[in-house]
Amino acid sequence: MESLLDTPPDPVTDDALGRLADDPVTPPRHGDIAMQKVAGIPDIVPGDDLAQILVETLSRRGQPLRDGDILVIAHKVVSKAEGRVVALADITPSQEARELAAQVNKDPRKVEAILGESRRVVRAVKRPQQTEGTLIAEHRLGFICANAAVDESNVGAEDTIILLPEDPDRSARRLCERLEAAFGVRLGIVITDTFGRPWRMGLVNVAIGLARVPSQVDLVGERDAFGRVLSVTMPALADELAAASGLLMGKSDKTPVVLFRGIEWHSSNSSARDLIRPQQEDLFR
Repeated sequence: MESLLDTPPDPVTDDALGRLADDPVTPPRHGDIAMQKVAGIPDIVPGDDLAQILVETLSRRGQPLRDGDILVIAHKVVSKAEGRVVALADITPSQEARELAAQVNKDPRKVEAILGESRRVVRAVKRPQQTEGTLIAEHRLGFICANAAVDESNVGAEDTIILLPEDPDRSARRLCERLEAAFGVRLGIVITDTFGRPWRMGLVNVAIGLARVPSQVDLVGERDAFGRVLSVTMPALADELAAASGLLMGKSDKTPVVLFRGIEWHSSNSSARDLIRPQQEDLFR
């Protein structure tokens, strides 16, 4: 496929990228990567035109996008713009939700929202030291995650929850098309959420929606640094970008967008769902 990085350096935009960072980033040389948060994005509310807001913010800050740039975007600004915000007062819990809520000491209205976003509940658990337990669920999109990704942080209102976009891949494609048209370049978009991980502590950002960016890079048949032929190596590029973006997406920083420049990648029609391990390959289900 045609590489998206065959454009010569632009001293004007490269200089803007370096000068306007909160912590200045040296513009990438060949083989280097630069990542920078896009500051100045206002609080997003339902009905906002997120694509136009991003265009205006990038233009105002002198950060025109270039061919091959990738924007990694926290899903909450996408979900807010798409109206995926729900007041708990508007939810009537079912009997199933009340029973599960009693097991894990959760608000039954939140549990009802979790059930509405889930194919199934994998496990309900509350440890003695916990005030509130966790529902591990298979989200309707196929992701296995805590509470079906229903969240209360950074919503902007009390007693309100936020859900994943209805179709994060579609959301990414629409944003990508608008931004490409505005800047006249070819881009990649990754939409992220923060997940826990089995057998490891801590949280990382993962890809839940993609436009153009390949979910994985197939290195099978290539050789390692010592000449050995690779037989199973397939880095999850989208998740690598998502995880790296977490270094600049502080929970209290209001910086939901990170710009990557200098990544070597090729346009793909992949989906974030490609990163979900098929059931027939799941050794633990």
